[in-house]
Amino acid sequence: MIEARSLSRHYGDLVAVDGISFTVETGQVLGFLGPNGAGKSTTMKILTGFLPPTSGTAVINGHDIISDSLAVRREIGYLPEGAPLYGEMSVIKFLQFVAHARGYRRAEANSKATKAADRLNLGHVLQQRIDTLSKGYKRRVGLAQAVLHDPQVLILDEPTDGLDPNQKHEVRELISTMSENRIIVISTHILEEVDALCNRAMIIAGGKLVADDTPTGLIERSRYHNAVTLSVDNLQAAASALSNLPEAAKVEVRDDEITVFPEPDSQLLASVNRVIAEQGWQVNALRLEAGRLDEVFRTITSEVEQLEELA
Repeated sequence: MIEARSLSRHYGDLVAVDGISFTVETGQVLGFLGPNGAGKSTTMKILTGFLPPTSGTAVINGHDIISDSLAVRREIGYLPEGAPLYGEMSVIKFLQFVAHARGYRRAEANSKATKAADRLNLGHVLQQRIDTLSKGYKRRVGLAQAVLHDPQVLILDEPTDGLDPNQKHEVRELISTMSENRIIVISTHILEEVDALCNRAMIIAGGKLVADDTPTGLIERSRYHNAVTLSVDNLQAAASALSNLPEAAKVEVRDDEITVFPEPDSQLLASVNRVIAEQGWQVNALRLEAGRLDEVFRTITSEVEQLEELA
């Protein structure tokens, strides 16, 4: 388990992390969301022992990050933001170096390095200097060192940054296969990644924890949840007719689509389909909206920004 207890980090008058508390249990893949400068990376650096907290603490698998920092680091695989690496080393030499730093020796160190490289499909660049690799391959080397010792806790800061779509798919598959018996914490600005990978999501803004839910739960907070979006030939006439439905709270016309927003607990889709049949409209597209995570994210974080401006 990870248990963060009132974590704070100050840089002079700047409060980067402001009293954050949460717990994460085995089997959870937690997505850290937030705008730039929200405190995501700082929180991760505190959890991994890279930065000390100004106040508060965290306990990881029974080890306190302040009083038992080395034991915490043995439990964790960490991919920092930007994946800093020793560019003059070859991929295999770097991974062997990391294995030795983790306490493995001789044949076991070589085996750990090779297995980590295989996991990230690095076999054909093993002898290549890291500073000659593309950004995507450097990211994969960073991931390889993070999983090399088969850690119980993985903390990954923007793990798919710089990867092409195929590489992103491979990394997501790796994270999914590793998640069952581990804790994985992922910082990302890619909202689709949260939906694809995570079973829990937290939004941080202004250094504070402002939302903690499942991705589905966050999506259901969207005003688009259970809304109906359709495209018909005469948009304005259709919008006027649909706005008269008692199940419709609001109707918006945007580009070549109409979105009908539901009243609470209403059966909006059935009512929209009934009007379509009665009017004999030619429908080009029709979909029931699950909700939009990007809209929830913008709403929550913009509210925090507005409060900060007022303060």
